[in-house]
Order: sequence, then structure tokens, then C-alpha cells
Amino acid sequence: VVDNLKALMANPEAASNTSLQLTACHIFLQANLLREALQCVHHGLTMEHLAMCVQIYIKIDRFDLANESFNLLKQADEDSILAQLAAAYLAIAKGSSASDDAVHILAGLSEQYGPSVMLLNCMAVANMVGGKYEAAEGNLKEALSEEFGGSSDADALVNIVVCGQHMGKKPADLEQYLSVLKATHADHPFVQGLVQVEG
Repeated sequence: VVDNLKALMANPEAASNTSLQLTACHIFLQANLLREALQCVHHGLTMEHLAMCVQIYIKIDRFDLANESFNLLKQADEDSILAQLAAAYLAIAKGSSASDDAVHILAGLSEQYGPSVMLLNCMAVANMVGGKYEAAEGNLKEALSEEFGGSSDADALVNIVVCGQHMGKKPADLEQYLSVLKATHADHPFVQGLVQVEG
């Protein structure tokens, strides 16, 4: 798939298709090909392009460029969900000094549109960055509840294990989450790293 997308993106006519650019960007990100992902979207001016640029720039620790893309995103529509999510991601990336801003933004989105596993995970990460592990654990337990399909989300499982470690929980307390994670998400990078360390 990656090779086919690279060939498609080399064709200037096909590469000008906005949907193809965004799809290719997501697939390249999944394959950890950050340069290729950024090449797909860095010239685009749609809100989706700008939001993807913010995510990629955060991932490569270029907060100056992430802020530039975010400012363009805000100019397009400051109240959009994409702009609010990008603001939350930037606040989380800035560290504990801005984590409360991220929690506030995400809580507002959760109140407006209803909580989701993704929003609860993001809130938990923001709380962990701010050192509020009990609040993060509450977010994660809600994300893993039956209301959201039970304990099947890989990110929520990883986050609750990490949160438990920061809270000083015993390995036996975290084993239930680890066993579900290993059984249902064996290809997740966290699980692969854990298996390698255990080996």
C-alpha cells in the first residue's frame, strides 16, 4: 500500500487530489513515514491539511511550525472542532504548564458533543502531563467502561497501565489490563516493546 501510494503521489495530477493527500498522509503516519506524510499535506490550506501539519510538527518536536499551522487553522475557523483539538494537542505537548488548558478544551468538547473514547483518552493524557493521576485514572476507567464498548481500546489500556505505574500500583493490579492488551492488540508498539523487554 505504501509503495502504491508513493507512486501515486509522484504523479502531479493525482497528487493534487485533496482526499488522496489526506488519505496518504494518514497511511504514511501509520507506517511511521513522517517526511512522506508531511509532504502530502504541508502545501494544503484546508483545515484538515493544517490540522495534520500540527500533529506531524508536534511529533517531530517542531513547536514553532506547529504554532504557525495552528494560527492558520485558527484564522480559518477558531471555533471548529479541528482547531480546538489542535489547541489541546499543542497544550499537551507544551507540558504541565499548559495541561490545564488542554483539559479545559477537551472537557468543553466532551460537554458539547458527549464523551468519547478519544476525548477521554486525550483528557487522561492531559491530566497525566499535569500530574493529576487520579483524575486521569477516572477518565480512563470511563473510557474502558461498557458504555464505550468495554475494555477494548488499545490507547486507553496503555494509558491506564502507565497511569497505574505513576500512582505506584502493584503489577498485579495492572495485570488485568496488560493481559487484555496482549490478547487483543498483539501488534501494538507498546505490547511489542513489552514482550521484547520481558524476553
